[in-house]
Amino acid sequence: MKVAVFSAKKYDRDGFSQWADSSLHFIYIDSRLTADSTRLAAGCHAVCVFVNDELNAAVLQQLSELGIEMVALRCAGFNNVDLNAAKALGIRVARVPAYSPEAVAEHTIGMMLCLNRKLHKAYNRVRDDNFALDGLLGFNLFGKTVGLIGTGRIGLATARILQGFGCRLLCHDIVANPAITELGGRYVGLDELYAQSDIISLHCPLTPDTKYLINQHSINAMKDGVMLINTSRGALLDSKAVINGLKSRKIGYLGLDVYEQEADLFFENLSEQVIDDDVFKRLLTFPNVLITGHQAFFTREALQEISQVTSDNLLAFASNTTTGNELVN
Repeated sequence: MKVAVFSAKKYDRDGFSQWADSSLHFIYIDSRLTADSTRLAAGCHAVCVFVNDELNAAVLQQLSELGIEMVALRCAGFNNVDLNAAKALGIRVARVPAYSPEAVAEHTIGMMLCLNRKLHKAYNRVRDDNFALDGLLGFNLFGKTVGLIGTGRIGLATARILQGFGCRLLCHDIVANPAITELGGRYVGLDELYAQSDIISLHCPLTPDTKYLINQHSINAMKDGVMLINTSRGALLDSKAVINGLKSRKIGYLGLDVYEQEADLFFENLSEQVIDDDVFKRLLTFPNVLITGHQAFFTREALQEISQVTSDNLLAFASNTTTGNELVN
């Protein structure tokens, strides 16, 4: 079975090469999957895609006309896929529901610590032989209240680490996770979470109900100087409202591993180009903002899990069986 792997990087090639055999033949394509690049999948039976590939109804229709019968997501989120269109076209869709949730959780905590203790600033100062501590004052995580929005595998992994720091955990999710309450976490409404949390961390999927969950109204309900972390999906935040929150000092610290318009930015070296995204560039001007390029998932263990589960999903399709990871079957 031929599989077109879009948005392919060296680490994707390295990961999937171990699974390539007579059953699976991977064709690596550097570009993102869009309406303009679907033709590159001609002759393949399936496409393998990542978080910024486009799989709207128009793209899926084009893929179907090329004979594509399966979309293999090498990620957990599926907000970029029109599942109804896929079902109508008879295209099977499968994902990797969990790949080292600890990887994302640890990156989340790393962002909290870096922002709080200003490690990025201290590193640059010391390299310039500046050992002054002025401007580097932080706070103890111990005893602070952390609000977790989303308590699935990643939210739970984050909660476990924070519990070890001695934090008080307030949580919100449409489905309560018993493991959270066993850790001492308490489920509350969003209003209470916003009002009481010193730190708020997002671990929920992007859906029509959660788009712009963090907006001007929710920011106004938060504590002054709140720390806000997003390692989930960029469009959970209204970036312009967040900028207003930073300017008003309502948001004291902001850590982003994702960005709403990241598709044209992240995973590429743009150091020799002019970036014309004014919102993104404005975010970078704030001294209390830390942005990483969607790397929270990026560990050896996670990449191994992604390549293995994605390959299992493809092999199951080829053998007309299921793995339980199917979104459209």
